[in-house]
Amino acid sequence: MSERKNLCVLVALHHWDGALADRLGGEEARHATERCANRIERAIAAQGGRILASAPEQTVAVFDRSDAGIQAASDALQRIRNLPPLRGAHQPVRLGLHYGIVDGDASGLAATHGEPGGEGVQRARQLAGLCEPEQGLVSGTAVMVASSTVRALLGAQALSGPNWERLEWPVYALGQRAGLVTSIPAAARLTNRLRLRHQEDVLFVEELRPVLLLGRELGNDISIMDPRASRQHARIERRREGFVLFDHSTNGTYIAIEGQPERHVKQDRVVLNGPGRLGCGFSADEVERDLVFFDIV
Repeated sequence: MSERKNLCVLVALHHWDGALADRLGGEEARHATERCANRIERAIAAQGGRILASAPEQTVAVFDRSDAGIQAASDALQRIRNLPPLRGAHQPVRLGLHYGIVDGDASGLAATHGEPGGEGVQRARQLAGLCEPEQGLVSGTAVMVASSTVRALLGAQALSGPNWERLEWPVYALGQRAGLVTSIPAAARLTNRLRLRHQEDVLFVEELRPVLLLGRELGNDISIMDPRASRQHARIERRREGFVLFDHSTNGTYIAIEGQPERHVKQDRVVLNGPGRLGCGFSADEVERDLVFFDIV
């Protein structure tokens, strides 16, 4: 049965192309690709990942936890970097990781004959396409749901430059390499924070925590007990246009911003541009202990 679930997605691109492949010859290029693919699959298996698609050009796998996905990617790159270079070139591997929605059967190899989809797969594939050979890129969403121990495998700061600014969400390099990570000038940083209050808890969406998850599962940053909320109900991201709520739920999110009529958002996005409150699956006008209050500070 088809379902939509938040998972850590790893997309690995591993194929030779262009002039280098011509110099290597078809047989040598094919062996290089196979060696890389085998090492990627071993690293995925070691972290309990599930392969959704496997082909000569790419591997798509999912993990229940972001920690496992990042560790698998780090392990795969280390295994591949230990291979001898071919004609002085890096191995043809590019890895992208993102934590997000995966559509369809995410239980394992059942998806091999179909193309896995969803926002999680799309963003991971997009990041893989931006990589240099033997590089891994991780979205800010995957980083924010990872433990501090695993974050040590990444560059300390998000990448800066035209390629990354166009994405409108932070990107981190796996295994910091000289020349890849640069500081973002202070003048370019957003100074505002989104403050959220839920019962006795106060949380912030800010530069150091650009993503916040809401839902009925206990693993969310804000756990909503109301049965009308979905397990992975919504997420809030700090983007250049402001603080954006993305709804992934069955019943939608009700948002009441001060001075505006209540808005119902379902499988869509909205900018939280003022003080207000939101209900996960129920009206923000209800007297409900699971209401979330927010403002920009």
